Amino acid sequence: MQHLVGGISSAGRAVPPLGPQSFYVDRAQGPHLWADDGRRYIDTALGFGAVLIGHADPGVNEAVRQAMARGSMPAFAHHGEETAAAALTAACGPLSQAIFLNSGSEAVHLACRIVRAATGRPTIVKMAAGFDGWFDPMAFGNAGSPEARIGNSARPVRDGVALLRFNDLGDAERLFAERDDIAAIIFEPLLANAGCIAAAPGYLEALQQMARRHGILTIADEVLMGFRTRCGLASHGMGLDPDLATVGKAIGNGFAVAAVVGRPDLMAAAADGRAVRAGTYCGNPVATAAVSATLDILSKADYTALAARGDRLRAALSTAFAAEGIPASTAGLGMVFTPWFAPEPPATYETAAALARQALSLDWHFALRREGVMTMPQAFGRIYLSFAHDEAVIDAMVEAIRRAVGTLAGHRAPDR
Repeated sequence: MQHLVGGISSAGRAVPPLGPQSFYVDRAQGPHLWADDGRRYIDTALGFGAVLIGHADPGVNEAVRQAMARGSMPAFAHHGEETAAAALTAACGPLSQAIFLNSGSEAVHLACRIVRAATGRPTIVKMAAGFDGWFDPMAFGNAGSPEARIGNSARPVRDGVALLRFNDLGDAERLFAERDDIAAIIFEPLLANAGCIAAAPGYLEALQQMARRHGILTIADEVLMGFRTRCGLASHGMGLDPDLATVGKAIGNGFAVAAVVGRPDLMAAAADGRAVRAGTYCGNPVATAAVSATLDILSKADYTALAARGDRLRAALSTAFAAEGIPASTAGLGMVFTPWFAPEPPATYETAAALARQALSLDWHFALRREGVMTMPQAFGRIYLSFAHDEAVIDAMVEAIRRAVGTLAGHRAPDR
């Protein structure tokens, strides 16, 4: 590649070569993608979770085609924005107003701007090792950074962002004692980019109550998890009541779109100009058509069956590794999870970082790839399932896993 830096525009797309040729996707349909050499793979990356219905869904594509035929980029308002906003907020309870953006990072950026304008306070608290986008300053403390391991040293703070240790209420109490300038805490229902670390039972509920007592707002960052476990916000399904939420990925089934949803009293800060919102492509007809069509399909989808198929796959994975004497477990949920080469999945980022075995994770990626299953090649990578991953596809994945595990027998001993 002479002109495209590194051959990719987003670093996450990098895939190690298997043989002499680099891996390039030619097309994708349903649960599958085809490489440029013609080979078909079962896809478990699914646009890093952006494709929930299945690649190139005919209903979503037809809605987008009609929008494109009417003009993909008018400068002015169009009815598709309100139609999509109504469909989105109908599933978001009291968060009844929406603003559309182009990416999850943009949505988080605007949500932070709104809460700062609404409260007059400058500081945002985020979870250490949580992924709330790649924009500065919210990229501070992302998984893999030295700041993500808070330890017992001084709390990491930079550019108006303070880090909080996930699953540690004592650390939250210390933080609230340290500062009185916190506008909001932003949290993910699942620390997916840190290896699908789940919140401890009662942790997020107690954190929300603590924040409310201190007059601090809560933002549910559901760019990944929104509409993935249910047709609505994952946080609502967990009994939480955030003040704002960011959504993306699944709401457009692979088209570039995200949104902030919130209570009208907070969204007023954007409506009256205190929190500036802009963006040429925000709420464009193509994106909003994709949202309306996707949400219509998701409103009728069987989430329980999808979770059950994923749980069957997780159990098969653990069983296959156990048969070869390799300790393995999974963290996450049926429709998104991370394999861990350990008897139990990690409950904290510090444990996850210590358990990560990149050499084995890469060998596992190659083994599955040889069997026709494409995965993320990182130790913290996720396996995503779409509604197109039906029972027959899961059967094929189970068989591929069984064969692939057999090639890893040399990794019974840790590689770290």
